[in-house]
Amino acid sequence: MWLATVGAVKRALLFDLDETLVVEEAAAVAAFEATASVASGRHGVDAARLAISARVRARELWRAAPTYAFCNSIQISSWEGLWCRFEGDEPNVRALRTWSPTYRREAWRLGLVDEGTDDIPLAEELAERFPLERRARHEVFPDAEPALAELRESHRLALVTNGASCLQREKLAASGLGDYFEVVVVSGEFGVGKPDRSIFRHALSQLRSDGNGAVMVGDNLTRDIDGAIAAGLEGVWINRLGQVPPEPRPGLAEISTLSDLPTALRRLR
Repeated sequence: MWLATVGAVKRALLFDLDETLVVEEAAAVAAFEATASVASGRHGVDAARLAISARVRARELWRAAPTYAFCNSIQISSWEGLWCRFEGDEPNVRALRTWSPTYRREAWRLGLVDEGTDDIPLAEELAERFPLERRARHEVFPDAEPALAELRESHRLALVTNGASCLQREKLAASGLGDYFEVVVVSGEFGVGKPDRSIFRHALSQLRSDGNGAVMVGDNLTRDIDGAIAAGLEGVWINRLGQVPPEPRPGLAEISTLSDLPTALRRLR
């Protein structure tokens, strides 16, 4: 087995969570659709359109809230706000916990209004249903565990993820991947999210790594890759969907599956 070591010291390898190791957007979309289907038999509502309307309305409400600057700084998405429990004593988290029942009801109520009906009891039912549907859809990419199992033999692994502490740790626990990581850094606990370079350096310090040969693996070019490079790490972009970068990126280390990560890491040396 190829060992990425400097002397006897294993190099640091940092991973993103959402869309790198676990499915996020597709799970959320499916949860919206399943929740909306509950309303389809009540008022002749088109479930597909309601799912989209609720997403749009949730985003509008989320961005208009006083807590948006905080959520943006640690990167909590509007759809995560529809199922996060917001556990903790940080003032913004407490405010979100207080507001979230209203937010969830209004996202679905306004979505229903967009589809021609205003039914508050149904909106409340859908608001309670969505977290159940989303929690029923924890999914790990099939290439994640084999890659982690191989790479922990030659690297020290850390997870660096944006989002609310309770929700990101819930996702990690549901994934069954937590034991692969020596260090887990969640932006909601650290106070700022990727791409801020400080969160990458904090993860390295927790690994007691000097950063020599350290690599960040993630699906988001701006937050994961550019942020890591600004912090002095290398970056490997996992591009599962075959996206085209907004501008040419000569020398960008890119893979479509974590099965190719060991090869990509060798090429970085």
